[in-house]
Amino acid sequence: MARWTFQRRVEFAETDAAGIVHFASLMIYMEQAEHAFLRAMGLSVFPKPGDEFAGTWPRVRVSCEFFAPARFEDELTILVQIDRIGRSSVTYRMELERSGEAIAKGTMTSVHCRHEEDRLVPHPIPEEIRRRLQPFVAEPSPKA
Repeated sequence: MARWTFQRRVEFAETDAAGIVHFASLMIYMEQAEHAFLRAMGLSVFPKPGDEFAGTWPRVRVSCEFFAPARFEDELTILVQIDRIGRSSVTYRMELERSGEAIAKGTMTSVHCRHEEDRLVPHPIPEEIRRRLQPFVAEPSPKA
């Protein structure tokens, strides 16, 4: 099982009056890491019509636990791993770090959907997408 790495610098607009990253920015970082991860897998969260894997990935659940503040101009590393691939959903595990120090960790579940008559409808994840994502699925924890 592999983890995929995404790096970004904290921008001034993402901080509060104390210069600390606003909590909502960490959710944006997780989303940016997901998008970059999918692009690296040759996929997209919003492919053009006619693409082989046409569909989109709206988020249906996000959680985040905070450990330490990040500040303007900090270089953050976001480690991406997949907890679970379901019929139509993917649950990601994200660890946000600054120079090896844990800043936050979270999970995010996205559902593979297709546009049908002006609405999004969950659609089974194609086997080729599963194949591309599989190397990043976490191994189950051993049972005690």
